[in-house]
Amino acid sequence: MVIELGSVVEGKVTRITNFGAFVELEGGKSGLVHISEVADKYVDDINEFLEEGQTVQARVVNIDANGKIALSLKKMKTQAADSEKQPRAPKGKFSGRGDFKQNRHTSASFEDKLSKFLKDSDERLTDLKRKTDSKRGGRGSRRSD
Repeated sequence: MVIELGSVVEGKVTRITNFGAFVELEGGKSGLVHISEVADKYVDDINEFLEEGQTVQARVVNIDANGKIALSLKKMKTQAADSEKQPRAPKGKFSGRGDFKQNRHTSASFEDKLSKFLKDSDERLTDLKRKTDSKRGGRGSRRSD
């Protein structure tokens, strides 16, 4: 079996350390389940969740240049929970006539969103400068002695 990024693999826990658990995979390869990838909650002691000799299913989350395989048990649980959820309706407004209108912001491209953000930011900065200048006496107004 070829081990690819995102694939689900099954293996046997061969060694547990304070930073994670090593899992022996098919083909004599091994992967590491880091302690942060064991459960959705904080894991103080990995032995509460895993034991040597246990068979686990994990998702491959990274394969580095040296061939080290990073595994995640947490990603398996979250994906299973996501597949059980009901599909959501698209965001937008219901007109009451049986048709659904999409929000105009959901279909905007990144460039459109960025240009809108920059425009809003420039306007806010200009307003801020005006308010600050008026409090200081602003725009070249000097006191006459």
